[in-house]
Amino acid sequence: MRILLVGCNGRMGQAMAMRVKDEPGMEIVAGVDVVQDKTNSFKVYSDLSEITESPDVVVDFSHISLTEALLEFCIANKLPLLLCTTGVAGDLDRKISEAAKTIPLFRSFNMSLGISLLQALVRQAAKVLGDTYDIEIIEKHHNAKLDAPSGTAIMIAQAAASALSFEPQYVYDRTGELKKRDHHEIGIHSIRGGTIVGEHEAMFIGPNEVLTISHSAGSRELFVNGAVKAAAFLLVHPTPGLYTMDDLVQSLS
Repeated sequence: MRILLVGCNGRMGQAMAMRVKDEPGMEIVAGVDVVQDKTNSFKVYSDLSEITESPDVVVDFSHISLTEALLEFCIANKLPLLLCTTGVAGDLDRKISEAAKTIPLFRSFNMSLGISLLQALVRQAAKVLGDTYDIEIIEKHHNAKLDAPSGTAIMIAQAAASALSFEPQYVYDRTGELKKRDHHEIGIHSIRGGTIVGEHEAMFIGPNEVLTISHSAGSRELFVNGAVKAAAFLLVHPTPGLYTMDDLVQSLS
């Protein structure tokens, strides 16, 4: 499998490059990054239009500022895309769905198989407890992370919301109003500090008890392993469509 790695000089991109070196049958044939201060074993371009190599799949760990151009590039070249960029919303979200009608597109804010299972547990808990328990989500990341809340926290909130009998309101800040918590809220809280790779908690808070479902990432290798599996998944699923970690977990079970 020949990989074009977009965002190759970022934290996740560098971790992915190191991981692929040890993966039989996989190679990174080129990278794309606006930052050119890293030494790689493959050629790194600053613009998608400069690429001359012919990859089998594109893996993206870059920034949402590049996502629209990347979608156009993959559609024009009929390339499957593994999109791991966080912070996607609104019109860009719609364009991703449209692109998936033309190319195989695997999208996840978090490539951990454990997070995918956590979402399943959150859906089940919300189905059983959501009408009477308050739901709060806490996410913790390193001090260099740009977006807040994390894309994973949003994914967890969406998993809970999908099982509720009402449409919840996501609340990120309670400092602006003096009022009691509304039961139809899902609170989402961000902590930034040090070198925390990623920690997420979903709390179901009821009368006299608290149920916490949590996940802690020990290293970025966890996410890279998931990305390697997802890239391989795309090669054996050439039909255009929008794929998620749920599809990957089902294929592995």
